[in-house]
Amino acid sequence: MLKDQINKDLITALKAKDQAKSTLLRLINSEIKNEEIAKKKREQGLTDEETQTVIARQIKQINDSIESFKSGKREDLIKEEEQKLAILKVYLPKQMEEAEVEKVIDDIIAQFKPSGPSDFGKVMGQAMGKLKGKADGKMVGAIVKKKLG
Repeated sequence: MLKDQINKDLITALKAKDQAKSTLLRLINSEIKNEEIAKKKREQGLTDEETQTVIARQIKQINDSIESFKSGKREDLIKEEEQKLAILKVYLPKQMEEAEVEKVIDDIIAQFKPSGPSDFGKVMGQAMGKLKGKADGKMVGAIVKKKLG
């Protein structure tokens, strides 16, 4: 399970005295435990998909931080956050390329035949249902907007 791999990596980081990685993995473990409590899954634990959702949420927060630091011209903090991203992305499935995402969206548009930009929500809902965890939501949203005009 993914949670077991995170715990193994945490132990390795602690033995290697890798402060940044061990702190981040402890945070992820804490977030996973909080999610287990919230979903009342303490005994059986989260599935790998649910664990990946927790990690994706953390990655989104890190990306938001990077954007804030860029506007504040804080290169030192940007590098720190990018290192965190590199550590966490290992635990997520490989992200789809933009061309692959466009093909999926084209298929959805061909199937539903939206009337224009007013159907953005419908197309986006279908797209995220198919692409959840496989593609960045911002990229999907941008492609759907472009395709719908």
